[in-house]
Amino acid sequence: MFDLGAAEILVIIIVAVLVIGPKDMPLAMRSAGRWIGKIRKVSTHFRTGIDAMVREAELEDMEAKWKAQNEAIMRRSAAGTEAENGEPVMTGPPPVADASAETASDPMAPTPRDPQPDAAPAKPKE
Repeated sequence: MFDLGAAEILVIIIVAVLVIGPKDMPLAMRSAGRWIGKIRKVSTHFRTGIDAMVREAELEDMEAKWKAQNEAIMRRSAAGTEAENGEPVMTGPPPVADASAETASDPMAPTPRDPQPDAAPAKPKE
């Protein structure tokens, strides 16, 4: 990561022993290890967040590309079918019809009920 060779690490250790002293060296190494661990956790969290954002952006791009390809395929298929049959083919979602017209034409459809006014609850017999 920092591109430190064996010679550089040896120089750092010698300077640390001279400056900190051999008595306090284990405590200094422990606290340095803790700080390095915290820095690694933060960098890992940051990296995973960036990776997730990149994945989401790639998925959005792929979905847009797939949608465009699907529409092109549907248009070509519809054009081929229209040429064969001579009738226009619907390639989009079906049109939305009025709900009252649908229930009037469908004898099996449930009939809408009129809302009943709030009635007083029946008194229980004693």
